[in-house]
Amino acid sequence: MLPALDDAAVGAWCRAAVTALSAGRARLDDLNVFPVPDGDTGTNLLLTVEAARDALDAETGEPAWALVARGAVLGARGNSGTLLAELVRGMADQLADQPPADGPAVAAAMQKAAAGAYTAVADPEEGTFLTVARAGADAAGAAVDAGRTGLDEVVRAAADGARAALEGTVDQLDVLRAAGVVDAGGAGLCVVLDALVTTVTGVEPARPPLQRRRARRAAADRPHQPPAGPGSEVQYLLTDTDEAAVARLQERLARLGDSLVVVGVDTPAGRAWNVHVHAADVGAVIEAGIEAGRPYRITVSPLAPVRPAEPVAGRRAVVAVVPGDGLAALFSGEGVRAVPCGPSGITEDDVVRAVLASAARDVVVLPNDEALTAVAATAAERARETGRDVVVVPTRAAVQGLAAVAVADPGRRFADDVVAMAEAAAATRWAEILVARHEALTSAGRCRSGDVLGLVEGDVVVIGPALDAVACDLLDRLLGAGGELVTLVVGHPALGNAVCAHLARAHPTVEVTRYDGGPPGVPLQVGVE
Repeated sequence: MLPALDDAAVGAWCRAAVTALSAGRARLDDLNVFPVPDGDTGTNLLLTVEAARDALDAETGEPAWALVARGAVLGARGNSGTLLAELVRGMADQLADQPPADGPAVAAAMQKAAAGAYTAVADPEEGTFLTVARAGADAAGAAVDAGRTGLDEVVRAAADGARAALEGTVDQLDVLRAAGVVDAGGAGLCVVLDALVTTVTGVEPARPPLQRRRARRAAADRPHQPPAGPGSEVQYLLTDTDEAAVARLQERLARLGDSLVVVGVDTPAGRAWNVHVHAADVGAVIEAGIEAGRPYRITVSPLAPVRPAEPVAGRRAVVAVVPGDGLAALFSGEGVRAVPCGPSGITEDDVVRAVLASAARDVVVLPNDEALTAVAATAAERARETGRDVVVVPTRAAVQGLAAVAVADPGRRFADDVVAMAEAAAATRWAEILVARHEALTSAGRCRSGDVLGLVEGDVVVIGPALDAVACDLLDRLLGAGGELVTLVVGHPALGNAVCAHLARAHPTVEVTRYDGGPPGVPLQVGVE
């Protein structure tokens, strides 16, 4: 547990943020619909933080805060990357050349940095990165006001406050509500703040994965989409200028376009500004920069309007229906497009949308529940009408789905790959531990409410009073028929520990793979191959 942020801790935070954004980049890109749906928010945030890390690695002898701020501003990419750089610079202005920052100092710096980020944006909107930044900073300040002044308490409060605000962004902007997503930039900021918590406490916060909700409006009705005709994201660094000239530049660019962010930082050669704007007249944007100072490192990226994804020849995808966010994250980590199935279940439309969003020509659908096989089959039939080859592998449990994914090989012919996945799923015997909700007569005898049930392929084979005893008995029965690999999907951590210990003692030659984050209401699911 760190009591304060010194130079070493700032560097560790920066590197932790790089690691976390690398892992979450694809998910953040997928969420990106505002200010334009160009699918690069995660990439831009990662590149920005990597630039800050590279500045640290240069080892110029300057304070870490000054280095990461300069690296972030000069290397900032895109709208969200530039705003993140402004936050880092704002904190650095308060904390560089000061003693290591304790909880109150970090909270105060966050609040000033969030306020500065609002002023850096020409036309700030709520439900965006700015909203999440301010909420995190306010939560940090509130923790200090309440007497929770430890650095660990402050950074946890900031991360939790930001995450709570992030969940609300989906209802603050129509474009987010229509797409059923939270703000991608704000989500990226939450990743960075969670990296700070991990750096300070040594424990990574447990967060549910970010998923799209069901879209509520047609794409044609969404505001804030790119206008018809040409439009580009223009970004450059500006030097050889002064504050007055930059202020005039901001006024001019605000008339030329939108998503305008201008962030300045001190460098050994003088002050430099990172200028970012979306505009149709690229020449006018660059000309305005030339009149204000010396623009360099100019980048121009076309802003493409939203188009329905068309199937891409040679591309393959797997879509899996999963019960709960924990398993959604697990399947997503394997490159699978996960469709979470909540208490209200899923519809054919949910599956069809996931298949179309993959933009793949060849798609395998894993229902992971016998009751959902018919829904998946109907959805596959509808998706085939768009020119895709869609096949359902009838997995009956998540562990069978994992077995199928493990043998998927895009280098094989699609038909051969489907056969291999189906064989792997069929060869995986599956079982699960449940707790009885009411008295009933089962294939293993009568159970009462609260009894622990051990089921194999859906049939009850063990009834007992304790989770660990029933689970160990169940595994012994499964492995009595042979097995080399056991996959555990754990929803009850203590039970997972007990089962792993039992397997190590009683079945030492069996390979065990454990995944935490099992579906709600299922303490343990088991696959045996």
